[in-house]
Amino acid sequence: MPELFEPKVTSTEELASSNAKWISLKKLHYTDQEGRSRVWECAERRTRGASGVDAVSILVLLKSKTNAFPLSTVIIEQFRPPAGKYVIGLIDKDETPEQAAIRELEEETGYKADSIAESSPVTVADPGMTTANMKLVVANVLLDDKLETPDSKLDDGEFIVKRVVALDQLHDELINSRLSHLASGYNLAQRIAKGL
Repeated sequence: MPELFEPKVTSTEELASSNAKWISLKKLHYTDQEGRSRVWECAERRTRGASGVDAVSILVLLKSKTNAFPLSTVIIEQFRPPAGKYVIGLIDKDETPEQAAIRELEEETGYKADSIAESSPVTVADPGMTTANMKLVVANVLLDDKLETPDSKLDDGEFIVKRVVALDQLHDELINSRLSHLASGYNLAQRIAKGL
């Protein structure tokens, strides 16, 4: 196995849309609510497939048939150069979002989904900056008893760290804003249920 280094961004440079593989910059001309012509700049993904969805985030619900461990989830950490740090999340392919979620879950964590609990409507993460969209897919993984941690099936050159976290501890673990918002909502729902 080759020696591993701490990933880091070593330089940045301007990139013309004509040379970009995954995104392009667009100038949008639109009419506002008062009928005035306006201009907006945004980034547009070039990778959107037939499903019309760019990415899928997966919330995995790990449950024990015998309640041997608390309701938990799996988070992955992967270096993302635009953020310049490790972030948490799972991503996409050219299938339905639900198929991509099942496949990505097994590849990146080793867990096999028993069922899909729900699939959100298509959402946008940063509508003022990009056309990128995504769906949140909630997948159930039912384990017989103890908490198991199967091996991931990573592609060559893919560096992912996975961690299992009790769902009520998720909020303290997150950097990714979408999943952090989810965790905040979960914590708020728990506090409301307890009358706090």
